[in-house]
Amino acid sequence: MVAVNEHVRAAPGGGARALVAGYSGYRMAGQAPARHRGLPSPYLTLIFTLDEPLMVAGHPDPGQAPASYDSLAGGLHTSPALIQHDGRQSGVQLGVSPLAARALFGMPAGELASLDVDGSDVLGPLAIQVQERLRAAAGWPERFAALDRMLLDKLAAGAPGPRPEVVRAWHSLLAAGGQASVAGLAAETGWSDRHLRSQFSAEIGLTPKAAARVIRFDRARRRLGRLAQDPPPGGWSLADLAVDCGYYDQAHLDRDFRALAGCPPTVWLAEEFRNVQAGAEPLLTGSQP
Repeated sequence: MVAVNEHVRAAPGGGARALVAGYSGYRMAGQAPARHRGLPSPYLTLIFTLDEPLMVAGHPDPGQAPASYDSLAGGLHTSPALIQHDGRQSGVQLGVSPLAARALFGMPAGELASLDVDGSDVLGPLAIQVQERLRAAAGWPERFAALDRMLLDKLAAGAPGPRPEVVRAWHSLLAAGGQASVAGLAAETGWSDRHLRSQFSAEIGLTPKAAARVIRFDRARRRLGRLAQDPPPGGWSLADLAVDCGYYDQAHLDRDFRALAGCPPTVWLAEEFRNVQAGAEPLLTGSQP
């Protein structure tokens, strides 16, 4: 078998960016079997497979049994999923804003918190229709264009969005890299701390405090991946990375990695980049492409 290792990323076109941060297309064949950690991130996951099903060996919710999916939607979570493949995997992953869950899935992101579900459970027959279009497409640009059309059709339907106070709090958390206090967010929205936690959790799927932790972690692990693949001339250290990303020190970063990724950062790097193309971030992370 000829080895294949394709990783293609693209931004949605035009108004579709209101729903999805980016697309990740991937096709691998003839690779070594592996198990991958799907890490917590500020984005819901939507995956359409192209060939073989996606094998989820472990879900963020340990009560969910291992399963395979032709398409998958996953909510925000604070523990890793475990993705397994036998040397072959292919599909397109979308990084979905939790603020777009109502427009895309017809429900708030809170209803998908820590869950992985079949794509048809949230998209209905559209999940199969989109998958068929992606499989019939001539290449990655045509696949991404088909996704743009699907997202723009969803936007045109005019589904109501989240409350503006939740939207404001979410954007403030993202802009601060997760370094914003719940009290400050509550003051910004005009709500009490308790009311903000309740409304935010129902809409997003995490409390503001948990969301801030995930946002900070996601920023750190992305920067860690870039530094590992393209180190600066003067070198870099985990201690400096930790401080730059808002952690007290390296020990604080290590604790968050162990809690959210299930391993320390050095182990994650060794696992994720062992068989990944130079210049390509690991896929299927449940995060923004």
